[in-house]
Amino acid sequence: MTNDRCDLLCIDAPRAEGIRKKLLVEERAQDAAERARALSDPTRLMLAAALREGEELCVCDLAWISSRAQNLVSHHMRVLRSAGLVRSRRDGKLVMYSLTDAGRGLLRSVLGEGTILSERTKVGA
Repeated sequence: MTNDRCDLLCIDAPRAEGIRKKLLVEERAQDAAERARALSDPTRLMLAAALREGEELCVCDLAWISSRAQNLVSHHMRVLRSAGLVRSRRDGKLVMYSLTDAGRGLLRSVLGEGTILSERTKVGA
């Protein structure tokens, strides 16, 4: 084979049709792709990982942890919230964020079970 295509068309029709019937419908595939796309940005991935570690954090804490401006963090949190990966609640003048079950599951798929250590943590260990 010289490229990524078969040189001969040979379909295992019963097997292929069985798999085809089990595939995601277009709308569910689109929703899943949107959630995955929300974590494709390194800043959003870092913020989600911080929420996994801290469970519930305000925008001020997330900005400090990520070394990003609060307005940038707020923007990224809106993207994550609209994708259903985080939830927010107001606590007086603070806006608190936490991961949803969907966010926690997707983050686990992307990063694995353990916490990713930063280079600073690795060097100090």
